[in-house]
Amino acid sequence: MTRELETGTPDLLARVEGNVGVITFNRPDRRNALSDEMYHGFDTVLPQMAADTDVHVVMVTGTGGAFCAGGDVKGMHDSHTGGGAREGQPEGIEDRVAYLRRRQRMVSLALHEFPKPVIAAIPGAAAGAGLSIALAADLRIGAEKALLVTAFANVGASGDFGGSWFLTQLVGQAKAKELYFTSPRLTASDAERLGLLNAILPNDGFDEAALAWCQDLAGRAPIAMRLMKENLNRAINVDLATALDAEAPNMIRAMSTADHREAAAAFVEKRSPTFTGQ
Repeated sequence: MTRELETGTPDLLARVEGNVGVITFNRPDRRNALSDEMYHGFDTVLPQMAADTDVHVVMVTGTGGAFCAGGDVKGMHDSHTGGGAREGQPEGIEDRVAYLRRRQRMVSLALHEFPKPVIAAIPGAAAGAGLSIALAADLRIGAEKALLVTAFANVGASGDFGGSWFLTQLVGQAKAKELYFTSPRLTASDAERLGLLNAILPNDGFDEAALAWCQDLAGRAPIAMRLMKENLNRAINVDLATALDAEAPNMIRAMSTADHREAAAAFVEKRSPTFTGQ
């Protein structure tokens, strides 16, 4: 059963399919390049999905065969040649910095800190800030024709939406610098070898296969997965003693759930567990 959610803009669509919340970039004429409306769309829909007990996993994807082309370079060019900022955007340097900081937090930080697993399903190109947003997800799955590129060096920009931080965590500092400085076009196979893609799915029927992949993940114990994400996010920034101290209450909490009792019973009875999120 499909349930539509309100985002406030046609540039970003959202729905719930079973236990998966699906967020879709929807500017196919611009290869899903980012718009101000998209940022506010994330700010509107993510709290809905966080509070929705039916949603165990969130999948972020794009229409028209692309994930997200990042910044709207055509729009940037139009603003340069038109002599001013685009409509609705500030003009002063400090105001522009504050504007970008807010929007990065609405999307990349919100996805990274979202209390449930987030999967980026990449049907085609993920470039620039679009790649940064894909990297903000917990896992990434791509079609065979998926293409990942940092792209910032190609347009004389330094990068935003957390790509430098996420990429460094995933591939190490030297490789992250190489990918930023030289901006190679990574095929799905290239990205999988680097650890940027967790799975590659066929081009034909990618949308359905990606949703099924996410539904399978959503069938696992949701409380345990939320606590795992909390532990793993924390581990990036703390020492071992702090990580151990924080793992302990989460482990006790997880093992106090009905889902844990069901999993233990299923193990003894040699059957698959049925998790309810309790």
